[in-house]
Amino acid sequence: MSSGISAAEKVDGFTRKSMRKAQKQRKPQGSAHFRTQGGSLSPGELSALPQLRDAQSTEQQELFMQKLQQCCILFDFLDTVTDLKSKEIKRATLNELVEYVSTNRGVLVDSAYPEIINMISSNLFRTLPPSENPDFDPEEDEPTLEASWPHMQLVYEFFLRFLENPDFQPSTAKRYIDQKFVLQLLELFDSEDPRERDFLKTILHRIYGKFLGLRAFIRKQINNIFLRFIYETEHFNGVAELLEILGSIINGFALPLKAEHKQFLMKVLIPMHTAKGLALFHAQLAYCVVQFLEKDPTLTEPVIRGLLKFWPKTCSQKEVMFLGEIEEILDVIEPTQFKKVQEPLFKQISKCVASPHFQVAERSLYYWNNEYILSLIEENIDKILPIMFGSLYRISKEHWNQTIVALVYNVLKTLMEMNSKLFDELTASYKAERQREKKKEQEREELWKKLEELRLSEISKNQNNTHGLENSNNNNNNNNSSSKPEDHSRISTTDSINTESYTLNAQYAK
Repeated sequence: MSSGISAAEKVDGFTRKSMRKAQKQRKPQGSAHFRTQGGSLSPGELSALPQLRDAQSTEQQELFMQKLQQCCILFDFLDTVTDLKSKEIKRATLNELVEYVSTNRGVLVDSAYPEIINMISSNLFRTLPPSENPDFDPEEDEPTLEASWPHMQLVYEFFLRFLENPDFQPSTAKRYIDQKFVLQLLELFDSEDPRERDFLKTILHRIYGKFLGLRAFIRKQINNIFLRFIYETEHFNGVAELLEILGSIINGFALPLKAEHKQFLMKVLIPMHTAKGLALFHAQLAYCVVQFLEKDPTLTEPVIRGLLKFWPKTCSQKEVMFLGEIEEILDVIEPTQFKKVQEPLFKQISKCVASPHFQVAERSLYYWNNEYILSLIEENIDKILPIMFGSLYRISKEHWNQTIVALVYNVLKTLMEMNSKLFDELTASYKAERQREKKKEQEREELWKKLEELRLSEISKNQNNTHGLENSNNNNNNNNSSSKPEDHSRISTTDSINTESYTLNAQYAK
């Protein structure tokens, strides 16, 4: 196959990218193919061990250990032909282990913990493969699913049942579920497989709840992942899941909030709004921000000013998301905090109302359908109405979208009912200002007309002078008479003055 690029592709990079993407054939891929550590790979055919339920109670623990060790063996799921019998034996064994831990008491003895953690680590902790598609767009492209998921799903299920077992002892497990273990677990959140990230989210939340000594470390590592995402990689598949975990964590913060929590809000969560893929995790991000503000209302002003600082300039989709988040914040804002931010906030809302993109204008006008926001506006109508009036009045006359015009009329009616006197004053002032602008425009047009007439007049004079000089020269030549030096000087000077006058007038006209 030729790998040459046509001339059209060289000129149009978008075409080249699209063609490559369309021509590329998806291949089954999974991280199992990349494993080089943490267990043996396809060592040979497995032998089925006796069922745990059939063994004597005195033998069950030993058999449980043997089955855990057997499940540490890994297989290449990219090869769909070999080791079929052994793969099925391991799958059945994992199913049995899940049921055994879920339904039996007294199985989590101290000696079982290292074997359990070793089996989990061997199956889950691996180097994630590079993305099949370097230009992967989660909104458009299908994710790369884990090839070994038939086994990994059961390992995750077993891990979760292990953590939720009534006999689980964090004091014993902390020797094995340590910082290194958590770090490796967090790295797996970058998996493209959404099924794996969903399990990881639940498991990490359980670990955070049961291991008090790991809580600060988990928060710090999530903080580091987000900082790398914002300022370095701009890519991490598990941002939404980590934010979902944080939403629950923030909800449990004690008051007053620690300085580290406030710093995380302002230095990490607010700058995350600048990410290109904001749509993928904005709902979870907005929830975390609102949770912080419900805990500490005094943070409302810096948060809103931070959002206004990072307000999108060219992406209408992100602007709609920002407007939605601001409305969620205003739903929980206190009146005293609202007064501190009302001026810069409604200056931005005024710009959004005047946006030529109808979705942005529509989303901002929906604020007037929120009863609590409406009450805040009414309490501060003398400050907000002058900010909003110009944009609303102009849009009611000029906007291209009739739906927006109808919404604007409803908003204007609501504002007029809140303070009719101020509304009438602003209306009169606006119309007077428009009249002054129209008058200035007329004066400007009349001045340009006069300048144009003056320019034409000067051109006409110059042409007449030129014709007169030509006739005079012809007469002098016919009569063979000599001109005095001073006469030539006079003619040349006159011509220079007329030319300079034309040039100056032309420059002024420009």
